Amino acid sequence: MFSHVMFGVNDLEVSRKFYDALLGTLGIGPGFANKSRYFYRSATGLFGITTPINGEPATHGNGSTLGFAAQSPEQCDAFHAAGIANGGTTCEDPPGFRDGAAGQLYLAYLRDPDGNKICALHRPAK
Repeated sequence: MFSHVMFGVNDLEVSRKFYDALLGTLGIGPGFANKSRYFYRSATGLFGITTPINGEPATHGNGSTLGFAAQSPEQCDAFHAAGIANGGTTCEDPPGFRDGAAGQLYLAYLRDPDGNKICALHRPAK
């Protein structure tokens, strides 16, 4: 459905360090530079960070969350730990299993250095 997702950031190098560490836990290589942006590519999509083109400060979407697919609960935990170690802040409940309408999911939520809410999500086999 999506070709790519892009977050606006205020300090490109702080955010690059954060996402290099965070996405590295999911097996995604370091971001590659393109002008005032960094892109992260996987077999299933493209994620980017950029300073806003209009020169205004980057802001996060209240109520927005971007979820990254993880292969295991351990990978979710590593994602969360890497985020906290690189300037992110924890939010919501601690990483763990949650029961919901979609069945049982393992979720690890945090906010990036600019306040964007992100999550690693693992769907166990049924």
